[in-house]
Amino acid sequence: MAEEDGQGARSRCQVVVVGDHGTGKSGLIIALATDSFPDKPPPVLPPTCLPPDFYPSRVSLTIVDTSSRQQDKIKTETECKKADAIVLTYSDDLPRTLDRLSTYWLPELRRLEEYREIETIIECSALKQVQETRTLKPRCVRALKRIFMLCDRDKDGALNDAELNDFQVKCFNAPLQLSEIDEVKNVVSEKMAEGVNVDGLTLTGFLFLHALFIEKGRLETTWTVLRKYGYDDEIKLRDDLLQYPSFKRCADAFVELTEKALDFLKRDFVAFDADGDCALRPQQLEELFSTAPSSPWTELTYSDVAETNQVGGLTLNGFLSLWALMTMLEPRKSLSHLIYIGYPDNPSSAFHITNRRRRDRRRQRSDRVVYQCYIFGANKCGKSALLNALIGRPFTEAYERTEDTRYAVNVVDQIVGGRKTLVLREIIEESVSSLFEKKHALSSCDVAAFVYDCADAQSWKRAYELLVQVIAHQEITGYEIPCMIISAKDDLESVPSCTKGSTRVCTDMGLEATISVSTKLGDVGNLFQKIVDAAQHPHRSIPKTEAGRKFKHYRCLIQWSLTVAAVGFGAAVAGNAIYRLCVRRKC
Repeated sequence: MAEEDGQGARSRCQVVVVGDHGTGKSGLIIALATDSFPDKPPPVLPPTCLPPDFYPSRVSLTIVDTSSRQQDKIKTETECKKADAIVLTYSDDLPRTLDRLSTYWLPELRRLEEYREIETIIECSALKQVQETRTLKPRCVRALKRIFMLCDRDKDGALNDAELNDFQVKCFNAPLQLSEIDEVKNVVSEKMAEGVNVDGLTLTGFLFLHALFIEKGRLETTWTVLRKYGYDDEIKLRDDLLQYPSFKRCADAFVELTEKALDFLKRDFVAFDADGDCALRPQQLEELFSTAPSSPWTELTYSDVAETNQVGGLTLNGFLSLWALMTMLEPRKSLSHLIYIGYPDNPSSAFHITNRRRRDRRRQRSDRVVYQCYIFGANKCGKSALLNALIGRPFTEAYERTEDTRYAVNVVDQIVGGRKTLVLREIIEESVSSLFEKKHALSSCDVAAFVYDCADAQSWKRAYELLVQVIAHQEITGYEIPCMIISAKDDLESVPSCTKGSTRVCTDMGLEATISVSTKLGDVGNLFQKIVDAAQHPHRSIPKTEAGRKFKHYRCLIQWSLTVAAVGFGAAVAGNAIYRLCVRRKC
């Protein structure tokens, strides 16, 4: 164990080297002590003592080799308990030994004793007498950049003396003297001129300091900073920071961004639109998310689903629409990325949970700002073209099969109700059966649209079959949603049976008239406004069938019977109570 001299400094330390067989423990110790590599190192070395003058710190160092054999486990555990530091080894040419660090050795060490953190990882070769210390990784740089920006309260790109001192107090509970601040800045400026300017320590200097800590084996300093700002072992925000606000809600309720959050995002958009072209190019988006582990929109779900300009820059509508989509699909991810990019207020002020759709239907109006429409239809009927039209993509004759659920999202201007965000979700034909196996399959759907190719009778037949399936699912689950029929490819000659069939269905089921569109001609009329209007008035355009009417009538009878029974039971209980009271009074 470590010994101290009279002034409290360590004079002796013991390091224990552990790891799987064949990872080079003995060779590493011999190479350190003798500057040579043994041809045949022994299985386990005796304790190796290095004299005080071996290192500038003048600390006597004892290095203890260990066996990885099961029969020697108790001895290895005993040595580990006495250690001041433990070195875990793995071999580059034996990948399994690296996996074993996390699956076996680290859990074993945690079981024996509480250790702080892994100080550093060093790649080395005892044979070649070389080593390479790993420094700041990209995710760590992103986290430290966010911390720097949070500390830079005046947003001048540098930490002044007061900001540096506040940072020190927050992380280490101790203020910095003015002389100490000057010393920090001097150390940085000597090595890196751009690390300090007239306003204070720059981001470059801040990152350099942490690289210096790691180089000198003081990883605990950087980890303390990361911990204070809410990061876990993976350098991501801790789960407990993402528990509030709670996103617990009913299946047919949404999470939406508040006006406060939207105002923040609009300001951020303007701040990163350096060239003032009212769009964020890929490199500008990367800079915006440079304080997050990565951009959330590189995932397939969010890729190429929003409005861009002619050179691929994300417009403000596209930017806000993507945030709305992410909030709808993954509210915790939206919360974490708002925090990563510096949302300054309480996270609860950025989100609110909407009314349930059932309640909106009873009220006969919805006040939400984000609506989702499921697009059903046969393959090649024109579903994807509608999604492209929503986000301003040009029509193409080439058919590209959609292999999985696809989204498109954009802002839609309404004559009444202002601006709304519309999400179109394309339901591929092959996934319909599995979709309806889920009870809540339609719980997040505000409108269901059924698309058919007006020049293909089979396409209309399939659209009608899908409509019937949706109606059947509604009648079973009670999730009633507005439905509409869309006749696509209106530039082609329509098949009379398609026109007659869709007209008859709309009349019989009480739906709005079929909407005809041609994405090839760029003629979608006011389709998207009509979809939003249907979502805002969810009591309209709900398909009515004879079976559905009978089922609804039956439900009403049951509810009425239960109400009457409850009233009758209540009256009987009250009458009995009054009778007993009268009897007691007569007595």
